[in-house]
Amino acid sequence: MDRWRGRVALVTGASVGIGAAVAKELVRCGMKVVGCARNVDKIQELAEECKKAGYSGVLVPIKCDLTKEEEILSMFATIKEQHKGVDVCINNAGLMLPEPLLSGKTSNWRNMLDLNVIGLSICAREAYQSMKERNVDDGHIINLNSVVGHSVYPFSEGHFYTGTKFAVTALTEGLRQELREAKSHIRATSISPGVVETEFAYRAYSQEPEKAKMLYSQHKNLSGGDIAETVLYVLGAPPHVQIGELTVAPVESAFQ
Repeated sequence: MDRWRGRVALVTGASVGIGAAVAKELVRCGMKVVGCARNVDKIQELAEECKKAGYSGVLVPIKCDLTKEEEILSMFATIKEQHKGVDVCINNAGLMLPEPLLSGKTSNWRNMLDLNVIGLSICAREAYQSMKERNVDDGHIINLNSVVGHSVYPFSEGHFYTGTKFAVTALTEGLRQELREAKSHIRATSISPGVVETEFAYRAYSQEPEKAKMLYSQHKNLSGGDIAETVLYVLGAPPHVQIGELTVAPVESAFQ
């Protein structure tokens, strides 16, 4: 990770869970990390925690609703003005709402699509443009995907969410192909975790927290720290090594 020291990483959804764990590890490794979320209070707390720990990097909170393009573009403009641009983009923010295909609410389908697919794509595009205009040819775009982006499980409440993650699989591969066509050495990676024990399921089942508790009680799950270590592994690979897809799951899990 030495070559990333002092460089700028954007981590979306950095207030809790995987995003917070990733942001913290990158700061520990000496990167300047821009962490965005709709509520930045927890990111500010994490920034203070990193500072007190004596980490060599810095965490900069930015408020951004990733379902609104104008806020994403404003965020990238702020990053350009204050930090010159983005060298690493980690599209972590995502949303799962229990809305089956036969009876789900269109508004919640659209919310998932706007964040998991459109917001991710806008961030990837803007990150690439930021790298290109500064002649950064060794940047990295990492999309936090899911095992459900590769297999459809018999879980009706998650089928639309599964569709958004299948899109992430296709978009990451499409991104890799377009970067190659552009003769760029910027890398694109999809990381697909299985069950990670964070606030994610509790947010999905905010009205039925017992369902989240049941999901997390089946076996020893992954932690946000496990995924942060995976991100470091991907970023730390030699510049000529393209890790296109990496699946990480609990040993005992049926979702792999």
